Amino acid sequence: MKNFKIVLFVVLGVLFLIAYDGFYIVDETEQVIITQFGDPVGEAVADPGMHFKIPLIQRTHYFDERYLEWDGDRNQVPTKDKKFIFVDTYARWQITDPLQFFKRLRDERGAQSRLDDILDGETRNAVASHDLVEVVRLTNRDPESDATITDVVEDSLEEIAVGRGSIQEEIQELGNQRAEDLGLKILDFRFKRINYVEDVRKTVYDRMISERNRIADKFRSEGEGEAARINGEKQRELNRIESEAFREAEEIRGKADARATAIYADAYNQTNAARELYNFTRTMESYDRALDDQTSLILSTNSDFFRFLNDIQE
Repeated sequence: MKNFKIVLFVVLGVLFLIAYDGFYIVDETEQVIITQFGDPVGEAVADPGMHFKIPLIQRTHYFDERYLEWDGDRNQVPTKDKKFIFVDTYARWQITDPLQFFKRLRDERGAQSRLDDILDGETRNAVASHDLVEVVRLTNRDPESDATITDVVEDSLEEIAVGRGSIQEEIQELGNQRAEDLGLKILDFRFKRINYVEDVRKTVYDRMISERNRIADKFRSEGEGEAARINGEKQRELNRIESEAFREAEEIRGKADARATAIYADAYNQTNAARELYNFTRTMESYDRALDDQTSLILSTNSDFFRFLNDIQE
């Protein structure tokens, strides 16, 4: 009876251990490595559901099967043309071989540290191998601008052989080559932010100001040329109008003088009395224009004026 109780106690203890530590659950987003005394046992378990392991002896190590995030540090890096910039990067990666990952890196913290070394190093090498304009720009592109300033803008756009996209792909490819035996794969790599250091920023701003001044000078020059053309046309039109007006005025004045001459001639050719009156009137008008209050006039008895006065007295 005593032996039976001992056996029953042992059986119940074993069942308790199996129930407590003999099963593990794998989620759809997880993959599990089983270790026995610290060494991996078998392949990774990725099938969702409940699985059995030896209690107390075997341990479970869970790894995420989803895409994971790597966020790089903000580093100051020199470009090929000796321009210093701050580069901030990020990447997405995935554990593709949990067993190899566990052997080489143990956990995600170790993977993040290893990716820091790999991706930061490749970023420095890639940026140092290319000019600043290649790191900043993606492709060669035609400026979307008005045709009047296209030539000015095109002069400021340097041709690039390699763009930012190609540099990112290069870093990702080299990073995967170095991480090939780590049980992980870099799925995507991007420059999150690129900032200029103070000296480079001042140079960039000065260049932007210079380009805008060139565009403004071009517009100003074209505006001055257009203003000169409009003023020239205005002055030419004004001269034409004044010339036509002067011609018409002279024609009118000539017609008026001809009419007046004709009237004077008709009056002169009429009767003697009318002719005498005309002569008298013209003579008075001539004296009125020639003499003033300070002028004394001495007339002879043979002068026409004296004759006119005698005739009036008679």
